[in-house]
Amino acid sequence: MANLNRNCAPRRHAWLMTDARIGDALLPTLLALPPGAGVVFRHYDVPRAERHRLFLRVRRLAQARGLRISVAGGLPGAGAHNGRRALTHAAHDRREAVAAMRAGATWLFVSPLFATRSHVGATPLGVRRALPIARGLRAERIAMGGMTAKRWLRLRRYGFVGWAAIDGLVVARR
Repeated sequence: MANLNRNCAPRRHAWLMTDARIGDALLPTLLALPPGAGVVFRHYDVPRAERHRLFLRVRRLAQARGLRISVAGGLPGAGAHNGRRALTHAAHDRREAVAAMRAGATWLFVSPLFATRSHVGATPLGVRRALPIARGLRAERIAMGGMTAKRWLRLRRYGFVGWAAIDGLVVARR
């Protein structure tokens, strides 16, 4: 797991994708993200009531830290940033990207750029196939799938405004 105390600049453009596999590292990881970074709260495998309680805790911490926050899968009170609805959508191809824009997407998470543990066996897009997915659409492009701070530093010149990860951002467990 990445040590977030190094390469601070890439973290400002980072989005943490949460899920249950983060476990006890969730709150320390949120505390390590700098203001302006983002969180997409997922935790799909957690029972709804428990998921909602965890989301409220994560949202409070994110707001206190100046983090952007979005939620996947819908929860009451989710998806607002600075009083404005902020929608995140994954886009694996151009059709999904256009559909996301019609749904009001603010950020398009183009995925998977590289092989990822989240979707074992999915064919990575690579940069060449990823770029046309969101070209010309009025949403912020986020690189997702197998991302690390080092990869982000190479990709940002292609028009991505940020990067999303789980393993590439989780603070090492002690």
